Amino acid sequence: MSEKIVLIDGNSLAYRAFFALPLLSNDKGIHTNAVYGFTMILMRILEEEKPSHILVAFDAGKTTFRHSTFQEYKGGRQKTPPELSEQMPFIRELLDAYKIKRYELVNYEADDIIGTLSKLAETNDAKIKVITGDKDLLQLVSDKTTVDITRKGITEVDSYTPAFLHEKLGISSDQVIDMKGLMGDTSDNIPGVPGVGEKTAIKLLKEFNTIENLYEHLDEVSGKKLKEKLEENKESAFMSKELATIYREAPIEVSIEDIHYEGFDEQAVVSLFKELKFQSLLDKMNISQVDEVVEMKDLSYETVDQIHKEMLTTEATLLVEVMDDHYHQADIQGIAIVNENGRYFVPTEVALSSSEFKEWAKDESAKKTVYDAKKAMVALKCKDVELKGIEFDLLIASYILNSSEATDDLATIARNKGYYDVQTDEAVYGKGAKRSVPSDERLSEHLIRKAEALHNLREQFEKELQQNQQLELYQELELPLAFILAEMEYTGVKVDEQRLKDMQQELSKRLEELEKEIYELAGESFNINSPKQLGVILFEKLNLPAIKKTKTGYSTSADVLEKLESEHAIIPAILTYRQLGKLNSTYLEGLLKVINKETKKVHTRFNQALTQTGRLSSTDPNLQNIPIRLEEGRKIRQAFVPSEEGWIVFAADYSQIELRVLAHIAGDEKLIDAFQNDMDIHTKTAMDVFNVEAGEVTSDMRRQAKAVNFGIVYGISDYGLSQGLGITRKEAGAFIEKYLESFPGVQEYMSDIVHEAKQNGFVSTLMQRRRYIPDITSRNFNLRSFAERTAMNTPIQGSAADIIKKAMIDLADALKEEGLQARLLLQVHDELIVEAPEEEIEKLKELVPRVMEHALELKVPLKVDYAYGPTWYDAK
Repeated sequence: MSEKIVLIDGNSLAYRAFFALPLLSNDKGIHTNAVYGFTMILMRILEEEKPSHILVAFDAGKTTFRHSTFQEYKGGRQKTPPELSEQMPFIRELLDAYKIKRYELVNYEADDIIGTLSKLAETNDAKIKVITGDKDLLQLVSDKTTVDITRKGITEVDSYTPAFLHEKLGISSDQVIDMKGLMGDTSDNIPGVPGVGEKTAIKLLKEFNTIENLYEHLDEVSGKKLKEKLEENKESAFMSKELATIYREAPIEVSIEDIHYEGFDEQAVVSLFKELKFQSLLDKMNISQVDEVVEMKDLSYETVDQIHKEMLTTEATLLVEVMDDHYHQADIQGIAIVNENGRYFVPTEVALSSSEFKEWAKDESAKKTVYDAKKAMVALKCKDVELKGIEFDLLIASYILNSSEATDDLATIARNKGYYDVQTDEAVYGKGAKRSVPSDERLSEHLIRKAEALHNLREQFEKELQQNQQLELYQELELPLAFILAEMEYTGVKVDEQRLKDMQQELSKRLEELEKEIYELAGESFNINSPKQLGVILFEKLNLPAIKKTKTGYSTSADVLEKLESEHAIIPAILTYRQLGKLNSTYLEGLLKVINKETKKVHTRFNQALTQTGRLSSTDPNLQNIPIRLEEGRKIRQAFVPSEEGWIVFAADYSQIELRVLAHIAGDEKLIDAFQNDMDIHTKTAMDVFNVEAGEVTSDMRRQAKAVNFGIVYGISDYGLSQGLGITRKEAGAFIEKYLESFPGVQEYMSDIVHEAKQNGFVSTLMQRRRYIPDITSRNFNLRSFAERTAMNTPIQGSAADIIKKAMIDLADALKEEGLQARLLLQVHDELIVEAPEEEIEKLKELVPRVMEHALELKVPLKVDYAYGPTWYDAK
């Protein structure tokens, strides 16, 4: 097999990658787009070319031997952006990790190194591939050397062979330097002949072959002006040719043998990708294979068949393994304990049958480090084991440190910190349909390794929380909240199954009626759920204006139909039909599927370590997304009832919490004054924006003011506001501008927070929750604009999320202190739902608002509304 030699122009590809990709950065604020793009190219080269030898050449400095010929050589180049300069050491580190030889030579350019090595390689009868973004290197093209020029960013290349070069330019590789001599090169400040471009240069070379021959036959050149230009700039043409010529006899100290490639250092590459946060590239490497490749150190441990006192110390790491996400009453695969005395794998049946283990588990003074406290607590409680004394939860700590990398896989989190002695769950259990419990030996080792990782990483995570001033957020908010959420998940919410079934029947009947109505309005029956058939009815038969077309026909998406709502009675009927159909399939059928047969309840899982704003979300079922705009949607809440006779549902929600947080953070006097005087904030906004008195504010003015108020909170653009209000983009822009003039504190906040995000790479909530925003300095306008809006709204949304979490903790404590039976059931956005005996209602009416309104002291009062009744629907 012949040798395959790949020579890479390092500087050229780094530039290409930098300008082709948005300005990404990692959680430490280091820019990474050039390294990322360079890596993508490198991975493709290794996969496609499979080189036997490889080298990356770099320019050694600004001055080369060419400057003695022409002092202004490359003089017009702009200074390298500092965002690129800071990435060059990482590119070099990347090459070292890949074990790829890199080389630079003082007084010479990367082109000269590549030219010299390719000439050497050609004498060895090797196949050579040169990879660059610079067409200067086309002069190296030969029967043995192909030059790949990157185009359209970093993913596509043109491969120049002698035939392709002739097809594209009509010249040979020898003539490339003559072409450059004539036309010059603005990027390298090579002057050439002024007024001679690529087309003219190629035309002349086709006729005269070389610059030398051209000037020997200058009289034969047609065109008086061209002849004069050539004559006047003869010296410049020959100098330019010399400058453009790659020197192929450079005194390099590297041989073909020195660049032999034997493969990369997998662990070093993985470690660098982790540092730079290149998760997608780790996925391309198939990280589960890395699990098998990375050599893990041996860990000795004991598999116990009986609990003994050495295991149950006052400080220990406890791992409770549950494979199933539906961990309410799911099987526990096993338990691992690591402490000062050793490592212990405890089979589930041994732990659950041991009174000593149960006593230790519920002992508050036995301090435990765990992973996903909520999951462990619920899983054990379902097996009649109370888990208390949890002092540290690595999952929550990891989430607080960087919410943008939310993952529930311990190995992934560990590897982000350079710890590799643990495999991913996917590598051990498999994926999808192949997911299964492995052999006892493999399972026990996996659990021990996970527990050991927890044991070893805790100190590092605590240190980072301390450095980020997030220890209080962790200790006072998120960890206590995990215990409350565990209790809520275990308790569940009782559902009236028969009521849901009755609602299904009612909804089916309503859908049938709507179907008939739509057919009558259309004048024929058709498949309402077929966008193609619906498009024909609406835009061909009924001649409604077609707003948008797709590859398959007319668009009948919700946003299109909403714009046509006033055009024909069929449109609102179709919109209602769709909404009710979704209610039936997603919510009624969905809820019926997840009712626990034993408890007659749904046990939703609250995702505490998922969203980037800090908000809780819920799954299986998602109780936060039950649509309540339609009365039929609101009625679904009728099926949620108290779990005991004589109890009621009590719901309390914050009024306009995000606008109140905005007033506090922005310190805007008008907003603060409005809230302190308990004014209707939307009326107040309308008064200021439209310059009218309170009595002159119309319902339409208030509606527009409300849209812009909430739009500001969510970082709305003029386009977004125009869509929401049905006005032009110009009108929406003017509206936002007038709003910001009216509330200068808000405008100043928006400007300051974007600046802060650019400086730090992140923004923070009132309780120091961070959100990293790498796109805030992107060169891509759309990415940067979205990032700026994210920077504006995250401190507001995130602080509101922190406040309701704090309210949950305070309320749980208050209910306990007052000796009440009332218990928290759900949190839905800004609302807390409690169930309680009827006799506790009077106490709750005073206690709940008081606790919630004092969860965090702001410059404006927090306001809570409440209601109660026999079902969640009635507590409105």
